[in-house]
Amino acid sequence: MDSNMDSMNMPKKSPFSMQIDLQRFEKATDEEKKQQDVMSESTTFFKDGMRKLMKNPLAVASIIVLVLIILTIIFAPLIVPYGYSDIIKVGGKRDKSAKNLAPFTYSAKEIDYMEETGEKLFPHIMGTDSMCRDYFIRVVYGTRISLSVGLFASILVLIIGVLYGSISGYAGGRVDLVMMRIVDIIYSLPDMLIIILLSVVLNETLANTQNPIIKSLGTNMVSIFIVFGLLYWVGMARLVRGEILKMKNNEFVLAAKAVGASSGRIIRSHIIPNCLSVIIITTALQIPSAIFTESFLSFVGMGVKAPMPSLGSLANAAREGLQSYPLQLVFPAVTIVLIVLAFNLLGDGLRDAFDPKLRR
Repeated sequence: MDSNMDSMNMPKKSPFSMQIDLQRFEKATDEEKKQQDVMSESTTFFKDGMRKLMKNPLAVASIIVLVLIILTIIFAPLIVPYGYSDIIKVGGKRDKSAKNLAPFTYSAKEIDYMEETGEKLFPHIMGTDSMCRDYFIRVVYGTRISLSVGLFASILVLIIGVLYGSISGYAGGRVDLVMMRIVDIIYSLPDMLIIILLSVVLNETLANTQNPIIKSLGTNMVSIFIVFGLLYWVGMARLVRGEILKMKNNEFVLAAKAVGASSGRIIRSHIIPNCLSVIIITTALQIPSAIFTESFLSFVGMGVKAPMPSLGSLANAAREGLQSYPLQLVFPAVTIVLIVLAFNLLGDGLRDAFDPKLRR
């Protein structure tokens, strides 16, 4: 009714006039105005990607699982009164009967001690191992080590791979040719063999070191970190180089060059954001790959130094009592599967959310 009244109040167009007939237009309704406000809402690339990510149920479930795991490895050592290398003691004396206990069970000495004193001891959530150590806290510290290795490897891959691939792809020509041949040489090196050789060399040179970090982790872990920094970034570098080669001659890059933008600014502000989907998915998938590598090396005895646990070393130690105490293998194996599966699903979700080519 209001729109009809407004159109009636508008001046009539002369039949000989070239002006637009105002009576053909109607004022927008309140609902149309609200719809226009929603459609014109400003957003950023990151906010838009996160909104799409939160609509992916598998990615959200992976985030929840990873958050729970991270909260557990942070706060569990503050609650559980056992250490990863502490042998269970009752009344200040070693409890030899607390060997290979089932989850949430107590040894005979612990039961007698609780009956005599009335004191409630903290339960062994995942039981104990063959050396009378609480297994839950060892799995927690093993998860800490494995996740730390994965995050460290992904950060190295992200920094070195993006820088190297960006320079190679944008420079082109002979610079790209030389840099890619270096990548081919590095890509052909066997990482496992280099880790073993580095471990032997570092074990001889750092045998008497007093560095607390090296003493706690061991030379095997130091060699793993060195190999991650030397070898594992080449895949990221190749992917970033390929993306930059495809887009460095696009109109927006040529426009940035025309206004005098430096090469570093063009790469940082115009090219890298358009490669973000490749960078995100490769970084996310690098974490489970590094965890698998560390777990395998720990499984074969090339990982962390005892008594420091990792998920691979726990699985290796559980092989001896597999038939009698299968849960000691199940707990670290399930933890590895959860972490790797969560990162893989999260990486797929990040790719679907941030890749402009997959947006409809």
